[in-house]
Amino acid sequence: MIRVASYKGDRVAVMGLARSGLIAAEALMAGGAEVLAWDDAPGRRDIARASGINLADLTRARFAGIRALILSPGIPHTFPRPNPVAAAAKAAGTPIIGDIELLAQAMPAARYVGVTGTNGKSTTTALIGHILKTAGLKAEVGGNLGMAALALAPLGAEGCYVLELSSYQLELIRKAAFDVAVWLNLTPDHLDRHGGMAGYIAAKRRLFATVRGAPVAVIGIDDAPSRAVADSIAAESAWRLTRISVISAVAGGVFVEDGHLIDDTGRSAVEVMDLREVPRLRGRHNWQNAVAAYAAARAMGLGRSDIVAGIAGFPGLPHRQEWVATVDGVRFVNDSKATNAEAATRALAAYDREPLYWIAGGVAKAGGIAALADFFPRVRRAFLIGEAAPGFAATLGAAVPHEIAGTLDRAVAAAFAAARKAGGDAVVLLSPACASFDQFTDFEARGDAFRALVTALPGGRS
Repeated sequence: MIRVASYKGDRVAVMGLARSGLIAAEALMAGGAEVLAWDDAPGRRDIARASGINLADLTRARFAGIRALILSPGIPHTFPRPNPVAAAAKAAGTPIIGDIELLAQAMPAARYVGVTGTNGKSTTTALIGHILKTAGLKAEVGGNLGMAALALAPLGAEGCYVLELSSYQLELIRKAAFDVAVWLNLTPDHLDRHGGMAGYIAAKRRLFATVRGAPVAVIGIDDAPSRAVADSIAAESAWRLTRISVISAVAGGVFVEDGHLIDDTGRSAVEVMDLREVPRLRGRHNWQNAVAAYAAARAMGLGRSDIVAGIAGFPGLPHRQEWVATVDGVRFVNDSKATNAEAATRALAAYDREPLYWIAGGVAKAGGIAALADFFPRVRRAFLIGEAAPGFAATLGAAVPHEIAGTLDRAVAAAFAAARKAGGDAVVLLSPACASFDQFTDFEARGDAFRALVTALPGGRS
């Protein structure tokens, strides 16, 4: 845990005592602050109390004399309606910040890489951290991925924090600055929380709000909103911009051409590596993650050979096109993290040759799977689970043979039987295009269940 001493002797409120909030309260107390902490959930209050954290009902608090409100990122402070505690803090003029801001205050000498985007943040963040560590640099990886920011190890000038940043976290940033800021892509998401697309873009754009030193912005330009952001950043002399793409060549940038990573940031374009030979980064969406990580690592001063070694040795992330096992020639892939159609698109696009048996369903997002229609011809048969199953069945119609399995265990068994009967090198892909909350606590639990079902098959541990 990192001690936060910037509020020593001051009263600080902490609202929300889940993963990041609990650590923030402990870090502030360790730094000498008087902490007033609260969570609407009694169970979380009990955990905080057992940890020695001072509880105070912030719904009744007067914020005069409270220097800051540390708000957990899941708690709204503007849309769709502000939490009453956040509203009271705003009315009193009390700054509202998050744990990323506290980390920047506590560890000012370290370098920072921030990664955001609608999809691909976790893989890109983990890949950058892996590259840096493989090259021998001190790096801590966390934020929205894995460990909360203040649970990471303290780092000085020799170290780097690589942080995945959600829009919820970014909108709580005030002065935190990044040496390398990575923007992958942008498609509509969390619009109710941000009051629409403009608010979502504004929250994400806070990645570039503060400048220190000579920062580098790495921005994907394969969607219109991101291209507009890149153009606006290019007009700001404070940032050095590297544009990246996986669909077209980018003069002066980093891009993918026929599966090859090309670096055109120097005097001439250089072919760096063939991404088709990296099994853990399969598909165009993962190529975007790879070119972003490459550009970020170059901005951190690493040589090409070190970066190539890091990319080639990347083990991948759980629940993100994670190879689980190959049983009787059938490859099982866990992409439980695909909780919306956009994410599932990236998975389906990665399999254009093998017979594909698709497990989908759960709690559907707006629009369902209609946006995936271009990929329906790739699917031999779909196995539908959860609340979304009837609606997905209607969307698939006659375009894709399908069956309503209902539960994941039935879907895995049925998909395996169908794939094995067809013969050949087939793929059973769990890429639900849905939230998990009808049958599982979260996408990790869903992916863990899939992994357990696959490994329980005869030969599933191979």
